[in-house]
Amino acid sequence: MEKKKIKNIIASNLKEYRKQNKYTQKELANKLGVSHNTISSWENGTNSIDIDMLVEMCNLFNITLNDMYNNRLENDINKPISKTKLIPLVGTVACGNPIYAEENIEEYITVSVDDRVDFALHAKGDSMNNCKIDDGDIVYVRQQPIVNNGEIALVLVDDSATIKRFYDYGNKIVLRPDSTNLHHKEQVYDKKDYNVLVQGKIIFIKTFVN
Repeated sequence: MEKKKIKNIIASNLKEYRKQNKYTQKELANKLGVSHNTISSWENGTNSIDIDMLVEMCNLFNITLNDMYNNRLENDINKPISKTKLIPLVGTVACGNPIYAEENIEEYITVSVDDRVDFALHAKGDSMNNCKIDDGDIVYVRQQPIVNNGEIALVLVDDSATIKRFYDYGNKIVLRPDSTNLHHKEQVYDKKDYNVLVQGKIIFIKTFVN
């Protein structure tokens, strides 16, 4: 295989594995001790990656060198195409229930049926950035009224929606942030005084990066 083709395969695979592992270009650069521009040049195929750095990235992504060199597009040609569906992307959340009422919907987006998600919305703020949920990310939600303690959920408190770790202690609900910003404190709601409804479980996040 010619060198140019190999470099293009590695560039494409690097970008895909980075996104699968929820790293931005900046985060991966910090992990590897290189500049953000270096990661960009590798993914664009303008610069080659030396073998030592390839090995380090493979270890980080828990893959083999063969995975990084593998032409995934050619190998996937004969695989069946997964079924897709449209789900609503919620913009500004209006008062009331359900959260994905027609007046709240920005657009409809395509997802795989295998993802088992029902709607998506924009994350706001940095209260869950330790979980790699950053301001502006799209968060995909599976609609369900119950989650286990400690799971990340979309919760409606009266008419206000929030994403937090959810805990049910019988007579009270605790919504706990998971953030590097220590100004965020856990929120405690007595069930007698507040209407707290789980809208769904957070399944995955899509970060838009260059």
